[in-house]
Amino acid sequence: MRTRPKAGCPPTSPHPSPHPNRRRPPHRALRPLLAALLTAAIVAPLTGAARPEIPAPPPATLAPLTPTTLHSTYAANRTNAATAARMATAHGDPHRAAADRALATPSRHLLAFDGRGAGQVTEVLGDLAHADHIAVLVPGSDTSLDTYTRFHRTAAALYTDLTHRTAPGTHVAVIAWLGYETPATISPTVATATRADEAAPRLRAFVRHLRAAAPAGAHVSLLCHSYGSVVCGRAAPALAADDIALIGSPGTGADSVAALHTRARVWAARGSGDWVAHVPHVRADLFGTTVGFGTDPVSAAFGARVFDAAGADHSGYFTPGSASLANLARITLGETSEVTHA
Repeated sequence: MRTRPKAGCPPTSPHPSPHPNRRRPPHRALRPLLAALLTAAIVAPLTGAARPEIPAPPPATLAPLTPTTLHSTYAANRTNAATAARMATAHGDPHRAAADRALATPSRHLLAFDGRGAGQVTEVLGDLAHADHIAVLVPGSDTSLDTYTRFHRTAAALYTDLTHRTAPGTHVAVIAWLGYETPATISPTVATATRADEAAPRLRAFVRHLRAAAPAGAHVSLLCHSYGSVVCGRAAPALAADDIALIGSPGTGADSVAALHTRARVWAARGSGDWVAHVPHVRADLFGTTVGFGTDPVSAAFGARVFDAAGADHSGYFTPGSASLANLARITLGETSEVTHA
């Protein structure tokens, strides 16, 4: 016969609770956290879903990319951007119109342009036809035509640093590759590889076409920031790159460099001020979807060449004068022995 508890005392349970100081297994502890984040993230896309689509022409029809077609490619994409600017103005979107108009100016070298939706653009800084060293920047979340100025500044900072380092007769080019629809920072897609899986074949194809337009034997580096490192991780097999640098990475979806199946040198860095250090480096199946990207790229277990990014925050890897920018320039130039390590 069970006795009733005394007044003011909690009832006893026939099954004693676990020891209060016993830690739950890490994957079990993280499941509710990831589930909560995923559920909360649904709010942002739904609130933004009602935004009217910005009209723009379809991308220009272009000849295969070669050194001799570069200038006609640039001109066709500038013309397309100018048309997109006029359509955005007529639609009543001055911000997008200004972004399109800036890309249509004669000084811009666009390998690709698509003003529809969030927009995509691939831009060259430097002389691609004669470049000995080429850096391809792959951006992370919240990068679109509306925020492209920020991404362009990143590419310009690297290009300026490179030109100060190179000897006369050595040519460099930096390519800002916004060739996919990036996820929003607060969204369910940012925690899964869905967008990266869509982007990876495009990035592989772009680098292959890039090789056809650049001088034979040009050194090609991919510098992949934040969610862009997930894209590069997915694209790594058969990617025609010499170096892949993962910066501010939440993970790649691979457990190690070997699992990337790439012949490229793989680098990684994270500044001490980067909030991504607090993102759980796990993968878990939630609601039929794999959430998270696994092993931390700067960990010894991953096996990348970890370089110094000093105190960089998540947006600070390309800050002029910073340790991270200097090391990214050295990687681009193939000066691997000069890269400083963390």
